[in-house]
Amino acid sequence: MSLNDDQIVRYSRHIILPEVGPGGQKKINNGRALLIGGGGLGSPVAYYLAAAGVGTIGIIDDDVVDLSNLQRQILYFTADVGKSKAVSAKERLTALNPDCQVVAYQERLTASNIMRIIGDYDVVVDGTDNFATRFLANDACVITKKPFFHGAVLRFFGQALTVLPGKGPCYRCAFQIPPPPSIVQTCAQTGILGVLPGTIGLIQATEVLKYFLEIGDLLVGKLLTYNALAMEFSKTEIRKNPDCPACGINPALLKLVDYEQQVCDLKTR
Repeated sequence: MSLNDDQIVRYSRHIILPEVGPGGQKKINNGRALLIGGGGLGSPVAYYLAAAGVGTIGIIDDDVVDLSNLQRQILYFTADVGKSKAVSAKERLTALNPDCQVVAYQERLTASNIMRIIGDYDVVVDGTDNFATRFLANDACVITKKPFFHGAVLRFFGQALTVLPGKGPCYRCAFQIPPPPSIVQTCAQTGILGVLPGTIGLIQATEVLKYFLEIGDLLVGKLLTYNALAMEFSKTEIRKNPDCPACGINPALLKLVDYEQQVCDLKTR
């Protein structure tokens, strides 16, 4: 399928990049990405993937827009308060780029529906705000061998990790099991700098586009951390755990399970 005249103009800044060109843009246009969560991380990821021309974007979020979201969740306007995030996101992204098919899932991701939903997508992007959904998504992606692009934020700190099942460690290799909800800090309790999700979300979106284009080095086996106060990025090597219950030599996870949830899971030290 060739690019039409409007697409050639819309994506011209991509097309003139030798690493992208018309062929690369068509790879992006054929891409299918599922965003788990349409909040602080999901907002910038969705905006930039839609602008880049990703052909199908799914957004799963059972929440509605709250006034407190607008400090960081850039997909939504004041008039959207009280509306479904998934539906509002679909309206905004379709207005941005009619080329992009946006699928809105007004439901919570659970062990009972995750395999049905992720089956239609090439990649899964972690825009969650809790450990429970993140571990569930990681496990499902390992089972289905789908790339999983992790991101997390809290206060002034963020992190990102790309999981390519079979080619490197998964999220469980780094963090093993969900912590008890009673010890997890939340954004409501500790706060978050409004621009922080934008920084981490753009890193996730960049990783997705590089994956579709098959260019550059991905954050596979590398946990990227960001300290906004010090304006410092650092990378920590994450090794594949042979005893990992999800991707180890003898996986112990025989079925997907739902964990008790707590929101905004990134702990700072």
